[in-house]
Amino acid sequence: MLAESIETCPEAAEMASILQRHDNLVIAAHGSPDGDAIGATGAMAHLARALGKRFAIYNATGVPDYLQWVPLPGDVITTPGDLPFKPGLVVVLDCGDLWRIGRELSAVFANYPSINIDHHLSNPNFASLANWVDPGMAATGQMVAAVADAAGVPLEGDLAACVYLSLVSDTGSFTHGNTSAAVFRLAARLVEAGLNAPAIRERLDNQWSLAKSRLWGRLLQTLTLEHDGKTALCSVTLAEIRAGGAVREDLEGFAEQMRRIKGVRVAALVREDAADRCKLSLRSAGRDDVRAVAARFGGGGHLNAAGATIDMPMSGVVRQTLDAIREVTFHDAPSAPHQDRCD
Repeated sequence: MLAESIETCPEAAEMASILQRHDNLVIAAHGSPDGDAIGATGAMAHLARALGKRFAIYNATGVPDYLQWVPLPGDVITTPGDLPFKPGLVVVLDCGDLWRIGRELSAVFANYPSINIDHHLSNPNFASLANWVDPGMAATGQMVAAVADAAGVPLEGDLAACVYLSLVSDTGSFTHGNTSAAVFRLAARLVEAGLNAPAIRERLDNQWSLAKSRLWGRLLQTLTLEHDGKTALCSVTLAEIRAGGAVREDLEGFAEQMRRIKGVRVAALVREDAADRCKLSLRSAGRDDVRAVAARFGGGGHLNAAGATIDMPMSGVVRQTLDAIREVTFHDAPSAPHQDRCD
């Protein structure tokens, strides 16, 4: 359901109306942001500027290096104490739950009017004024485009570039199961309005550091196939990431890369973030549900793309992840114990 007019998308019209009635907007997305989070943030910020609003862009962890090129209309603030004004409206984007905007902002969130625009099924509708949660949308940036339509703001220039980034990021470059006809229609509109789509792909795909390339090469050599070849598993420590000068963000997209292996239905990447804390990233296709796997660890996401942050040593995360995939996704009986890889 792409926004085609106010009449066909009343939720977008409601959000546009709220934006028009408020000023001093704080536009926030989840920490450790991906392309959709940054794209939706940028699109909303450009929309706010077009509406003549005073706004601030907020992200608790800032913009990752690989997305520094995104044309945001302002600097990113990482702590509420640095906001240049008292928030008149907090606009939360692409957050499956409130805590994902970060501890500091979530602690004062209830003090201000808020709206919530998101496409995660698990979203508990935490905003005070309005919540638009639609898991049928491929990307939150797609929803922001609908709000811009409802507000009468053209989808062109840097706003269009940010929306396109969202679409490309959360559809896997228009290859995932969420790539609907509406997504293609929106992408076509953006290109017709002058968007240089190949330039965005160039910045996303062809800016790898040598350290990232070498890290991926090492990990492709150490991944294992589990569950009779249906699951690809890779675990990586902080020391392994840093050994060649890479950073954690360099693993963005690696889980999807593992799923390219013939016969693999689920890919699981376990990344050490700190002592006894790991980030789990899961990817699948079709009806293979990895969201339910992530939910076992307090995480969430989408049917074919999900994740969780788990306070547990890596060996335990690996073991329990494999058990959960077997039981939840494949509904299989217990198999032989996983053998930890040796370097």
